[in-house]
Amino acid sequence: MALIQKHGKNYGPDLLSHKENHPADKTGVPGCHKKWAENNNWSRPVARVWTVVLLLGTCLLYCARVAMPICAVSMAEKFNWSKKETGMVLGSFFWGYCFTQVFGGYVSDRVGGEKVLLLSAAAWGSMTAFTPILAHFCSQPIFSMTLARFLMGLLQGVHYPSLASLCSQKVLESERGFLMSTVGSGSYLGTLVIGGAGSLMLDLYGWESVFYVSGLLAVMWAYCMWKYLLRGEGPIITLESLGNGVPQSKLTKRHWLRLFKQPAVCAVIITHLCTSSTFFTLLSWLPTFFKDTFPDAKGWVFNVIPWLVAIPSSLFSGYLSDHLISQGAKFFSMGISSVFTLLLCGNTTFSWAVTFVSATMGLTTFSHSGVSLNVQDLAPSCAGALFGVMNTCGAFSGVLLVYFSGYLIETTGSWASMFWLITVVNLLGLCIFLAFAEARRVDVDPSKIRHHHIHI
Repeated sequence: MALIQKHGKNYGPDLLSHKENHPADKTGVPGCHKKWAENNNWSRPVARVWTVVLLLGTCLLYCARVAMPICAVSMAEKFNWSKKETGMVLGSFFWGYCFTQVFGGYVSDRVGGEKVLLLSAAAWGSMTAFTPILAHFCSQPIFSMTLARFLMGLLQGVHYPSLASLCSQKVLESERGFLMSTVGSGSYLGTLVIGGAGSLMLDLYGWESVFYVSGLLAVMWAYCMWKYLLRGEGPIITLESLGNGVPQSKLTKRHWLRLFKQPAVCAVIITHLCTSSTFFTLLSWLPTFFKDTFPDAKGWVFNVIPWLVAIPSSLFSGYLSDHLISQGAKFFSMGISSVFTLLLCGNTTFSWAVTFVSATMGLTTFSHSGVSLNVQDLAPSCAGALFGVMNTCGAFSGVLLVYFSGYLIETTGSWASMFWLITVVNLLGLCIFLAFAEARRVDVDPSKIRHHHIHI
């Protein structure tokens, strides 16, 4: 079978030379093209160090993020929360997650993603460590935990847009697939670590210990990044650096309007919305699903095995992305994974349920080599801000889907309703991506880009 990529990702040197000869041509965001055009790519040894550091940072990000779903059952029993109230607490994270996506990408495009990553990690790490204190010292824990999760989402919302911006500015195009998939696997590694170690800490020391440990480790990571990679330089973000001395013009507004009118851009946003919302829903509710359906099962089994499968799957998808177009990655991520999600709707044994969930999560990792890279192909000059828009849409849909899933589960008394909902949303996103997605650059005048037809 021949897969044809309509437009290659290689932009000829005439694009840069054209911009140098015509400085008045400002089709992109001010301050972005200049930074993108400069050859500031990391050397391979430096890129490897940053890959490991960012992998660890993403791992700790998810340790802190998944601490609440891991502890949700114990906290619900202690504070007498219903399924709807638990869904409200879990879903409040995504309300905060919506608000800082675009801002995080915008700031990262101008001052550097590493500074934004450092500041946010120190903040959300501290917030995680203080969560048990807020729960115990508030007369209404449901409100304090909802607020705490909202603030966590607010602080963590800048992480992935900053990664996208940093990758587009510092990493060679031929190596972005491996770096993004490797760093993306940190989400599964973090869920694996907190699922295993967190389950043990939950049984031995109580749910509070899960928040204390994950929060303090994140603060330590931020300190080490500041000390050894940034060489102790303060992550100072000034108003001058945000604007780069260039005011936002009417032309810039027209640029964004033209960008969002592109079918490929709309397709990647909708697809990311579907992928993120279904992943967030599974991440939030799977621990409760296993606790309710298989109450005698060991927590570390279903909190570890799916993510143990997801890590090598994510790394493999990064390698595969260098040889296949993103449509193939999305077919596996959203199409095949939906089959295993549907299998969870029937009566299954614990072993088969873990197998189906592991297959679903493993195939979902292919999205890192599809949508996450596609946004850098479409608009490398403002990849952080555009990814922020995508993640905002994904987070907002995550709020609705997580809460609505809790409503469905409590109303119908069946977990099958949630899995059917996830399957429908997934397949909708897949159809839109396959129909409209492209890999050509759209943030500049198309007449200035060389088009290459690549047959695989």
